[in-house]
Amino acid sequence: MIVHKSVVKRSRQALKHRERNVSVKSSIRTSVKTVLEAVQNKDTEGAKAALAKAVPAIAKAAAKGAFHKKTASRKTSRLTKHVNSLKA
Repeated sequence: MIVHKSVVKRSRQALKHRERNVSVKSSIRTSVKTVLEAVQNKDTEGAKAALAKAVPAIAKAAAKGAFHKKTASRKTSRLTKHVNSLKA
C-alpha cells in the first residue's frame, strides 16, 4: 500500500480541524441554550447579555469554518428575534 506524505499530513490536519469544530459547536450550543433559557424566564437583561456574547462567538465560528456563513446568520437572526420578542 502506498502512503503519500501529503495524504498523511491532510489526515492529521483533518483530525485537528474536526476536534476544533466539535469544541466550537459545543460552546455555541451552550451559549444559544443560555439565551433561550433567559428568554423563557422573561429575563430581558440576561437575554441581552447572553445574546451579546453569543453573536460574536457564532460569527467567529463561521469565520473559522465550523459553520457555513448563512447558518451562522440564521442562528443569529433567530436568537435576536427571540430576545426582541421580550420587549413587545
